[in-house]
Amino acid sequence: MKTNAIQNLADFSGTVLIPVFETSGKSSDPIHFEGLEISSKLFFGKKDTHYTTEHNNTLYLFIGLGKTIEYKALKNVFRAIASKHKDKFKANVTLVLPQQLDDDQVEAMVSGLVLGTYNLGHFKSDKEQHPFLESDFILNLLSEKEHLAAAKKGIKIAQAQLETFSLVDLPPNIVTPKYLAKWAQNSGEKYGFEVTILGLEASRIAKLGAFLAVGKGSENEPQFIIMNYKPKEKAETLKHIGIVGKGITFDTGGLNIKTAGMLHMKCDMAGGAAVFGAMQLIADLQLPIQITAIVPCAENSVDAKSFLPSDVIHSYSGNSIEIIDTDAEGRLVLADGLSYLITNFKPEYVIDIATLTGSSIGTFGYECGALFTNNDQMSKKLQQSGEAIGERLWPLPLWEAYKSDIESDIADVKNYSGKPVAGAISAAKFLEYFTQEHTAWAHLDIAGVAFGDDEFAKSKHATAYGVHLLTKFIENL
Repeated sequence: MKTNAIQNLADFSGTVLIPVFETSGKSSDPIHFEGLEISSKLFFGKKDTHYTTEHNNTLYLFIGLGKTIEYKALKNVFRAIASKHKDKFKANVTLVLPQQLDDDQVEAMVSGLVLGTYNLGHFKSDKEQHPFLESDFILNLLSEKEHLAAAKKGIKIAQAQLETFSLVDLPPNIVTPKYLAKWAQNSGEKYGFEVTILGLEASRIAKLGAFLAVGKGSENEPQFIIMNYKPKEKAETLKHIGIVGKGITFDTGGLNIKTAGMLHMKCDMAGGAAVFGAMQLIADLQLPIQITAIVPCAENSVDAKSFLPSDVIHSYSGNSIEIIDTDAEGRLVLADGLSYLITNFKPEYVIDIATLTGSSIGTFGYECGALFTNNDQMSKKLQQSGEAIGERLWPLPLWEAYKSDIESDIADVKNYSGKPVAGAISAAKFLEYFTQEHTAWAHLDIAGVAFGDDEFAKSKHATAYGVHLLTKFIENL
């Protein structure tokens, strides 16, 4: 999508999008625009309404925003317009930007329009390309203020989220660990970050024992993906952020096989996908910060070689782990990811993100992710960043009282408490064990918000939660 700033609609032919904030109701004055008069009885800007009219070979689409609107809602309004009304779009589209809009709102609108091009039907024989994806498509911005930079940023955010949509929504026979490794390499070459892949043998040499245990039962070899980004413009001092994402490309539960919900377990790499998307976006925006990101990718399958409940395995940290439940596999790959990251790269801040526990869904439903950290500054900044863009987080405790949940008689630690309560917390306590008491670590459990239902498809699909959140947090640092 190309963007262009224009001063007026003289000689314009195409589709004009006019966002309208809600007036006082059906009894208010009519809306006037470019010689058009829209009666308030037909349209007065109520949220989730729109009005279409044609004049002089141009289609005018008035879009209701309500009296006030948050970032995520605004984004979804414009995503719905692009997704559900693509028959109304021609080669040229002009987005009219009211004077009261700020850059964040423009970013949300444009980002929503780009997200509206996503089609879940990846393998449908009759799949049509969205008009916005045509090579000659231009999005014009008509505004008294300069919003071109915000619009371009909105496009980059959406492009990273679109990549994340596809990674999560594609089936597990396509998105294998090696597929993700190749994607990371291609993205690194395109956007400018270094990628190192530790395959099966290299992971054995590195002694990534917890990571390797998870992938033992699959014919798809695990891939430990390491990405490093530094901005092109060198600075004297750069903050260094470390990120780890869970990359379980499919989760059967292993020998503790899942009895429900396995259909959607292709989404179990959504934390890793969020890290991939964030790396693309951070590099695309050339943020002045150093990032080291690790995504341990494996398939938790069932085979004669699968790891067993009651096994004792050895992690990268050197600590032994008693396996209570093979379906608590995400924390195992994250444990090695965190240990490897902290030991070898020593970042100032560490964040891990994962679709880790059903317990977090039991606590928060599908409204927000669970946040665990003992660093008050990180907690506030992560919550503020999420609130600003509609990717909410809410904290849960890491009290020492929960440490007993992961204590083992036979090993240094066990991977599951065995209790039907506080599952998200005991998982976080397990991860904390492998952070070497890092003073700026946060764990994001996004099981309830990474994959779900909405108006854009009939079946559950990816949300790309975390891509913008991680980037926003890093920007706010």
